[in-house]
Amino acid sequence: MTIAVLALPADFGDWEALRRLIRRAFGPMDGVIDPPSSTHDLTGQALAEKAAREQVFIARKDGELVGCFFLDHRGDYLYGGRFAVDPACHGQGIGRALMEKAFAHATALNIPEIELQARIELTDNHAIFRRFGFVEIKRTSHPGFTRPTSITFRRRCNA
Repeated sequence: MTIAVLALPADFGDWEALRRLIRRAFGPMDGVIDPPSSTHDLTGQALAEKAAREQVFIARKDGELVGCFFLDHRGDYLYGGRFAVDPACHGQGIGRALMEKAFAHATALNIPEIELQARIELTDNHAIFRRFGFVEIKRTSHPGFTRPTSITFRRRCNA
């Protein structure tokens, strides 16, 4: 088994495969989170446009696309979104490899922190992010909700 994590190649064109990977990774949230995941509305074209604006790292296992992490430069931090690992590959170090690549990228750019969010209901994700060294900094609500729906986490890249 060979796992490679790399920056999204300039000639990447399989946006539909990337969309399917993200949907597989976010699929277990269906019926658990409210409001539903925005990944239901995701298109290959929208991913291509997002990738043109952000740094994207992908993971391949034996050549197959099995993970991704989008990073948006927001001043003094990188916002990490669409952190996705194929559920069939959980526990194989792919998420850690993607996260380490993101920390190295931020450090190379002299950006001190990475921020990400997780839905309130996804306590397993909270535990994973804490194991990566992230700490909760705030809770926010989606439009139309009076209760918190997301937790924002941050981590110093040299931590």
